[in-house]
Amino acid sequence: MILELANQRVLVVGLGKSGVDCAIFLKDRGAQVTVSDAKPPEQLGEAIPKLLDHGIVVETGGHGERTFRGQDLIVVSPGVPSDTPALLQARAMGEPVIGEIELAFRFLPGPIVAITGSNGKTTTTTLAGDIISAGGYPTLVGGNIGTTAISLVEKATPDSFIVLEVSSFQLETIEKFRPKIAVVLNVTPDHLDRHRTFEGYANAKARIFENQTADDYAVLNADDPVCVEFGKRTKSQVVWFSRKQDVKIGASVRNGRILFRKGKEEIEVMPVSEIPLKGSHNLENVLAAGCSGLLLGCEPSQVRKAITGFKAVEHRLEYVATVEGVEYYNDSKATNVDATIKALESFPGGIHLILGGKDKGSDYTLLNHLLRARVKRVYTIGAAAAKIESQVKGNAELVRAETLQRAVEAASESAVSGDVVLLAPACASFDQFENYGHRGRVFKELVQAIAVPTK
Repeated sequence: MILELANQRVLVVGLGKSGVDCAIFLKDRGAQVTVSDAKPPEQLGEAIPKLLDHGIVVETGGHGERTFRGQDLIVVSPGVPSDTPALLQARAMGEPVIGEIELAFRFLPGPIVAITGSNGKTTTTTLAGDIISAGGYPTLVGGNIGTTAISLVEKATPDSFIVLEVSSFQLETIEKFRPKIAVVLNVTPDHLDRHRTFEGYANAKARIFENQTADDYAVLNADDPVCVEFGKRTKSQVVWFSRKQDVKIGASVRNGRILFRKGKEEIEVMPVSEIPLKGSHNLENVLAAGCSGLLLGCEPSQVRKAITGFKAVEHRLEYVATVEGVEYYNDSKATNVDATIKALESFPGGIHLILGGKDKGSDYTLLNHLLRARVKRVYTIGAAAAKIESQVKGNAELVRAETLQRAVEAASESAVSGDVVLLAPACASFDQFENYGHRGRVFKELVQAIAVPTK
């Protein structure tokens, strides 16, 4: 399965973090590496000198036709659409095109737990890593979570369990990728600007099972209709999780307690009341992560200990501060409408909601019932502001803030003790920020400036 790279001509397309890490990995293994990015050099920061120091050829400002010709392998970053004309032409010429997750898989020696879904991936991946580690197993966590999968290869041994967050973009470019456990948390409309249709997006998610066999596991949400359909499509053993119903195999909730059933055996894992995370969606994340650990042999007591000691992932319904009785929460990772719905469902009312950023083809009318019931004001920011306002008008008071700074300032002036100021934008961040993490950090800085005014 391991690729022979010595003296192979390899092109890496896209100079994000995964692209840079892949290029250096390939070069270190003897490949003749070229990287190509459509962005101008001034937008690529420190990546260019780092690559040049490794003797890697760098092309910026566009993709040259000749660059793609005669390559033994093309590795494409997840941010680059797989139907880019140059990639389509390369495939037509018989050149293999894979992504970073596929490349890493060819070199990772241990079993993989892969986690995907429209929402909750990062929390579940982090928690699953904690649970498996608490079970006494050597564990490495990475993927779409921030640590590239390819960077884990050097640390991995045959005994290591590799826990990866994988996105639909990454799954588009797999070939042989086969996780021992594949988890799908939920599938709701997202990235329609890239996948064009919901069916296309769902099919990209379903590729996580593509190479699994009857020796592997698919952990699926029994309360999600797309996941239920996925259960009919996979060759692996299906294990369910549900917060609403009993399941024959998997994790469920009964009388306030988490139970795990496999065959005739049913074991109690822990009381729901001990989960330290807000929101019913986080109960689903806990159930999915718990299934992964229990399937790998972790004891219920080890699972319980890892869950009770878990802290919220940064930018995911993260408590920031209480200022004059007003609570501030950073859910910058709520980059689609369903994630924002889950955030709103976590609070009973009095919400000042910051919405907006780069639209991904979303339907914001899905928020209206919660806006009417729980939200005092909506503060719109970014490129999607006009679209959002047209679709939610009449369901909550609207304030066109344009920037995150103005939104925080306006919300802090309007909110009274007992209210919540919530950043849950339902949009990507790329119109005004580098990524959702940058947006979340700026939000926290703005809140801290209110909490501790400068003299």
